[in-house]
Amino acid sequence: MSTTPPLNGQVIGRAHYATRAAFERLLAPSGTAFAQSVALNAVAGGAVDREQVIGRLTDGLKIDHTAAEAVVAELVDARLLAAPAGDRAGLELTAAGEELNRTVRAAADELTVRLYGDLPAEDLAAAARVLTAVTARANAELAALPH
Repeated sequence: MSTTPPLNGQVIGRAHYATRAAFERLLAPSGTAFAQSVALNAVAGGAVDREQVIGRLTDGLKIDHTAAEAVVAELVDARLLAAPAGDRAGLELTAAGEELNRTVRAAADELTVRLYGDLPAEDLAAAARVLTAVTARANAELAALPH
């Protein structure tokens, strides 16, 4: 007899919060907040428009524009992000930001292997399809609800 609970918001939420808590614990020694790690990752690979980074934070983390701007400002103040030469609307990682992002990504990759590495590929593919559909539906619900 299976004791696996049915897939619902509680099961998804517990997985999300447990994963996020583990990742945040990995981030703690660097003094990096979760939202900051998301912003750094959004800029990895080259200069990005500031509003794109803010959009990734607001859309991905479901935070408001002001909170997202504050995250970006914290990273600029910490000299982890900077405007590229001649592009006041853009952002790029500084050398310190690149190093921090590399460290954070390596920790995230290692955690991902520990959490997902031995799960069957077909189960992971099915979970990804289901969670992508649920996310799209939840985002549609959010868009239809009053702020």
